Amino acid sequence: MPSISNFIKLVCKTLVLSLMALNGLGVSATEAVSAKLVASEAVYVPRAVQVAGPVYAIVGPLGQRSLANAGLNANYGFVLTAQGVILIDSGASSHSAALLARAVKAVTPLPIRWVLNTGSQDHRWLGNAYFAGQGAEVHAMAVSLKRFLGDQLQGTVPRHASIEHTGVDKTLEIGGVKLQWIVTNAHYPGDTLIHLPEHSVTFTGDLVYVDRLLSVLPQSNVRQAQAAFGRLRALQPRHVVPGHGRVTDITLATRETGDYYAFLINQVGHAARNMEPMDETLNRLARPAQFQHLQNFDELHRANMNRVFLDFEANP
Repeated sequence: MPSISNFIKLVCKTLVLSLMALNGLGVSATEAVSAKLVASEAVYVPRAVQVAGPVYAIVGPLGQRSLANAGLNANYGFVLTAQGVILIDSGASSHSAALLARAVKAVTPLPIRWVLNTGSQDHRWLGNAYFAGQGAEVHAMAVSLKRFLGDQLQGTVPRHASIEHTGVDKTLEIGGVKLQWIVTNAHYPGDTLIHLPEHSVTFTGDLVYVDRLLSVLPQSNVRQAQAAFGRLRALQPRHVVPGHGRVTDITLATRETGDYYAFLINQVGHAARNMEPMDETLNRLARPAQFQHLQNFDELHRANMNRVFLDFEANP
């Protein structure tokens, strides 16, 4: 457990860097102060990277939510239109929403006019009220933290989408941009992906992870996830913005996510259906070479197998 003094240093570091960001100090100044404070987790400053044409991604860190990353340990994105900006996911609090807004402002002076929530986890939508307060419309599919963020949650008001879209596959046009919104229900109930056909870009939400191992939660459904991944492949996107990890393509997404869903179902699920001993199965499949390089493998893989085994044992 970190010492009290180190914790205080981390809090001070976060506050100093946040104030610097709000006052417009440059990246070099931010990094200089960061280096002088603590050698703990680096403070995350959201920055946009261009994916294709008017489509941008904001790639978050791979670790757990924390003060240093303001709960932005996921990927976000936005699309520039002639009428304003479409923001994909709003952050974990009003504090983190302001950080996302700053990243957008570094690219364009256009206002954020629409917010699309791809899922129901906190860091996908708890920033809604911040953007709604500035006049943005908040959209979600109808099906769709104090522990980590402490005082950063102050001022955050949970606000659901004001515009809900029925069904599981919706084609929309927002700000002149055509998009296809598909329910996946994979990592978490109500998860979705957003496909921009004109730019061949798909924001997958938490259906896809790269660079780190995906997490199977008690609420996750790997069968629905595998089916949704098949739907993603059928879209044939040139650019994939995963829920976590770098912007990539369908080849890497398949290797680090699609193949893992197949492994869990075809290996672990198959063993459960055949009533093989659980401990023996988990020990036999504990170190699949093709996934060991992924961050969080040691922490998550066995727990993922455990949950999948129990699911297939109860629902073969």
